[in-house]
Amino acid sequence: MTAIDPSELHAQRRARLFTRINKLDGWFKVLGLSFMTPLLRAAAGDNPRAQGKQIWQLLGVPLLAIAGFLLLWGNLAPRVETSLGAIPDPVQVWEQVQVLHGDHVAERARQTAFLERQEARNADLIAAGQEDRVRERPYTGSPTYYDQIWTSVQTVFFGFIIATAVAVPLGIAAGLSPTTNAALNPLIQIFKPVSPLAWLPIVTMVVSAVYVTQDGMFSRSFLTSAITVTLCSLWPTLINTALGVASIDRDLISVSRVLKLSTWTKITRLVLPSALPLIFTGLRLSLGVGWMVLIAAEMLAQNPGLGKFVWDEFQNGSSSSLAKIMVAVFTIGIIGFLLDRLMYALQSLFTFSNNR
Repeated sequence: MTAIDPSELHAQRRARLFTRINKLDGWFKVLGLSFMTPLLRAAAGDNPRAQGKQIWQLLGVPLLAIAGFLLLWGNLAPRVETSLGAIPDPVQVWEQVQVLHGDHVAERARQTAFLERQEARNADLIAAGQEDRVRERPYTGSPTYYDQIWTSVQTVFFGFIIATAVAVPLGIAAGLSPTTNAALNPLIQIFKPVSPLAWLPIVTMVVSAVYVTQDGMFSRSFLTSAITVTLCSLWPTLINTALGVASIDRDLISVSRVLKLSTWTKITRLVLPSALPLIFTGLRLSLGVGWMVLIAAEMLAQNPGLGKFVWDEFQNGSSSSLAKIMVAVFTIGIIGFLLDRLMYALQSLFTFSNNR
């Protein structure tokens, strides 16, 4: 029986470890955590000096920039006086984060207490044989900051899904047919630059005229914001889809003709796999545009969401309003970053090209 050299066994384990780290590297890049790879490699003993340079570049420099930004903000903000008082520093903004969280916790406690009282009352009525007086009333408390965030996220995804369902088929048709492309191009050039502030009054009137039910699945304000997002965000996906389809290898199209593939088979087996990188680029752009458009639409139309929260705080004019507005600004930016990372992760899952 041959003895296994301990050094060889150690080398094999080390090689397997680095293989795992390399596999994780792709996901770290998708999630915006590229600095994790050199950290893990340094911990595994892979040339600490070289890995230290990468850690400094990927983690140290960004943290230093953030620290510098916070330092400048903290020193300069108190010197700027506005109609709502001095611009809050980072500590004051963080205090309002805690206040908003506390308000959410208190509101959820009131909701729980309301539902418990209602359940106890209905149980007493049933025990007394008065089932006809049993009522299930929804809780009508004020939406919390977290509720506003969830409303905005739901709205942007609903509008984005509608935009994708419209833009991708039209983009495929435009990419495959020069005639369709010639027909769609002037419409794209006319409507793509239109501001959401111009679409919003039209959408509001159309939704009010068409969606007349009071107990539908969606509220009018939700549909108004979502459709505005759709109208402003579909263009990047449409343009990139058309470009991706038009730029695929023409030999593939010739092969599909020789094999007499059906239109559906040609699109699903040849066109889409080749055009997916550019399609996902368009989707990422569309989702980013949709998120920006939504905040503006919510502010102008006073529809529920983060935009309305910002406008209400501006109108409120209290000493803490500016700090809460800045909390919302950072929230909007962080959510926008997470949405982009989500689309990048989906792109990495469904595409196999380095052309991102």
